[in-house]
Amino acid sequence: MCKPNPRARFPRSARVRFRVEYTKVFENGRRVSDPLMSLHWLAGENPPRLGLAVSRKVDKRAVRRNRIKRLFREETRRLRPQLAGGDYVIVARSAAAGASRQQLVAAYLKLLRRIGALPQQHKDGTMPPADISTQPLSSGSMPESPSG
Repeated sequence: MCKPNPRARFPRSARVRFRVEYTKVFENGRRVSDPLMSLHWLAGENPPRLGLAVSRKVDKRAVRRNRIKRLFREETRRLRPQLAGGDYVIVARSAAAGASRQQLVAAYLKLLRRIGALPQQHKDGTMPPADISTQPLSSGSMPESPSG
C-alpha cells in the first residue's frame, strides 16, 4: 500500500464546516448506521463534501479521535471521484475507538454502498455489469418485440 502524499491536503471546499451545514444534513439527509458509525448523506449537485463528528464519548484522548478523523478524510479523498455529489457526515460511535483501520474502512464502504452513494461491487471485486436493456445490440438494430 502506498503512503499518502503529505502535501495532498483535504481542501476546505471538500469539507462540511459550519453548524448550519451539519444541521441541514442531519435534518434533511438520509441516515444509515453500523455499530462503528452512522453516515448521514444529503444528496446534491455540489461535489462530495465530508463532515466528521468524533466526540470525547468515542475516546477521551484527542490523538485517537484525530486518528479516526484522519482515516476517514484519507478514504474520502481516495473515493471522491466515484462518490455521488452531496454532503456526507460521519458520526463515530464508541466502538470505533477499538476498531482497526480495515474494520473502519470496510464499515464506511458498506454504508456508502447501502445509501447508494457508491456503486455496488461484485464478490470478485469488479463493478456490476450494465443493465442489459441499455446495452446496444451487436447487430446495431432494434430489439425484436416480445409479441412476434
